[in-house]
Amino acid sequence: MLLGNFKSIVDNLSACLDIIVFIMESTLSAQNIRQLLAKETPIIDVRAPIEFNQGAMPNAINLPLMNNEERAAVGTCYKQHGSQKAVELGHQLVKGEIKAHRVAAWREACERFPSGFICCARGGMRSHIVQKWLAEIGIDYPLIEGGYKALRQATIEMTNELVQRPIILIGGCTGNGKTTLVRSLPEGIDLEGFAHHRGSSFGRTIEAQFAQATFENYLAVDMLKKSPYHSRWVLEDEGRAIGANGLPESLRIQMATAHLVVVDDPFERRMARLKEEYFDRMTHDFIEAYGEEKGWQEYSDYLHHGLYAIRRRLGAQRAAELTQLLDNALAAQKISANTEVHFSWLSPLLKEYYDPMYRYQLSKKQDKIIYTGSYEEVEQWFANH
Repeated sequence: MLLGNFKSIVDNLSACLDIIVFIMESTLSAQNIRQLLAKETPIIDVRAPIEFNQGAMPNAINLPLMNNEERAAVGTCYKQHGSQKAVELGHQLVKGEIKAHRVAAWREACERFPSGFICCARGGMRSHIVQKWLAEIGIDYPLIEGGYKALRQATIEMTNELVQRPIILIGGCTGNGKTTLVRSLPEGIDLEGFAHHRGSSFGRTIEAQFAQATFENYLAVDMLKKSPYHSRWVLEDEGRAIGANGLPESLRIQMATAHLVVVDDPFERRMARLKEEYFDRMTHDFIEAYGEEKGWQEYSDYLHHGLYAIRRRLGAQRAAELTQLLDNALAAQKISANTEVHFSWLSPLLKEYYDPMYRYQLSKKQDKIIYTGSYEEVEQWFANH
């Protein structure tokens, strides 16, 4: 009887130890993923380009085992004929010169990033195949267990955890330098930078916006890297979305109750900032990217699209009047290179549309405003608090 009880106790202790070890391993695994992301560890992502474009991590480079067409063919084969036939087809599609070319690309990446990791969707067959082929040429390179799925889950959990810290929002009408101020603060989180968008109808930049998952991944990793050094976050006062990228729900909820610091600069200073950002810089960037003729057309289309997007709120007649002023300004800029000519339509657009809209939104947040001042005064406020 005593022996039986003793055996039962031992079995229970053994089971408990197994559970403890499992929990410790899981925790360590999650911690290792966070360390990998925080240290900007290079990731060789061997998923197909279509998968990479739907969601990727910072510091990841896409060197696929199979391209989109090959992946689709293998997927179809798997559904129709099973796993073995799909694997055989994969090896038929990626062999000879194609295989040699891809192995060479992986080898070059491994040499450039000796401390990196291989990653596929779930840490399964694709990353193991790449790891095996690299081993055959003498390169021992680790892979991420769980693949992109594990990384993605980690960034979601990190965001939900880190947004619980105190948040201060920077608000103010268009042209007050809110984004510049956020970027200048060590605890600042540049949402618009990760979104590749300035958050208005004229918010487009030269860079295409990330997929939603990629935007969220970049945001999470930035917060993770800064988290050991800061106990709060400073963000720009944003709506639910920045262009096509929506704020993570956990962050949006926290921002809805956050304190607000408002920048309020003179109108002329705001216009000068907008001139530099939306006209001088965008003219340069479009021409730099597309060449003189196409770049000018892209720049013109960009301004027209921004105005067209708010035509209903302006009213048909006023939208037509401002569009004519925009056309006149573009013609004058093309001749003289002077971008101040755009003030003819920008000034009334701010006074009649953007400023009243933002002041209305701000009126509903009066209880959350803790300070209002010029750019320099707000900058000093943050230094003192």
